[in-house]
Amino acid sequence: MDSKELRHTTALRPDLEDEHRPNGLNWKTRTALRPLFSALAWGLTALFFDIPGLTEYFFFVESLHAPWRIEYILAPKPALAESLFTRIAQSNEDETNYVIARDRTCYALLNTYPYTGGHLMVVPYKQAQDFNDLTDEEMTDLMKLTRRCQNALTKVMKPEGFNIGLNLGKVAGAGILGHLHIHVVPRWFGDTNFMPVLGCTTVLPEALRDLAAKLRAALAQ
Repeated sequence: MDSKELRHTTALRPDLEDEHRPNGLNWKTRTALRPLFSALAWGLTALFFDIPGLTEYFFFVESLHAPWRIEYILAPKPALAESLFTRIAQSNEDETNYVIARDRTCYALLNTYPYTGGHLMVVPYKQAQDFNDLTDEEMTDLMKLTRRCQNALTKVMKPEGFNIGLNLGKVAGAGILGHLHIHVVPRWFGDTNFMPVLGCTTVLPEALRDLAAKLRAALAQ
């Protein structure tokens, strides 16, 4: 069979090409692997080139879904001279505000709209927009209290990991502008499941008031 006849025949019967291709993968194997090669090429394109529609780099990004936080996002937020954190810092209603620890220059409280159970925040008393507004002592106190809170969460809730960080500025996702705060979010495998993703419902295994009491006890030790 000459090359012209072979091309015509294999166009109709691609499996016959295997008889004339002694080396390499057969037709069925190549067909089965084609979607994998296509996905790999798509992923590499997304990784190395900023192309509209591919900038999310979906191969490497994990999503933490928290649709219940829309209640906070849509709630009216009147303009105030002082931040919510400043008012909580000056309040003596720690149980009502889920405050779990107070230090010399900062304090910690549970997030009322948590990403996961045990999500807490460490906040300086000073209404600081970023780290440049804090003294070295205030920075040190903030980091030390963050470490204490992480250790308390580890003891009380036994998470398998943590997300610890902060958002500075509206474009970065800061919910309360002008008063920096560090998020400490305990994580477990499977903590993002069908309930928040499909049902728009989070499942918190323990009441905030009960969890706050346990963390206060752990932090007091």
